[in-house]
Amino acid sequence: MADAHRRHFDIVLCWKVDHFGRSLKHFVNALADLDSYGVAFVILRDNLDLSTPSGRRMFQIIGAMAEFERSLIQERVRAGLRNAKLKGKTLGRPRRVVNRDEMKRLREQGASFREIAKAVSASPSTVRTRMQMI
Repeated sequence: MADAHRRHFDIVLCWKVDHFGRSLKHFVNALADLDSYGVAFVILRDNLDLSTPSGRRMFQIIGAMAEFERSLIQERVRAGLRNAKLKGKTLGRPRRVVNRDEMKRLREQGASFREIAKAVSASPSTVRTRMQMI
């Protein structure tokens, strides 16, 4: 948007409506900004040129439908997660079991996080995180 404001280009090409923003409000605000900067907005997949009144009307309709579809997907995902929890499934990545005493001993001997990670079969970031807890 900063480059549009500086008029570094005349047109924004977007493949799909839902790739440009997350909500209809965001779309409308971004379009208003682009319009005030004199930048045209074209959606290639839907063949919409938003520099025309009919293009803007169609964009609002398609944008509203895209936002509705995204909301339905979010609702289904939340329902699925809720259902999985009710069935007793554990969600997320399993916690990595590492020997803290071994990590502490190696660190006191001057080993690097990478060396400790190799010794306890964990990633350096896991070692660093766990070492901060000790």
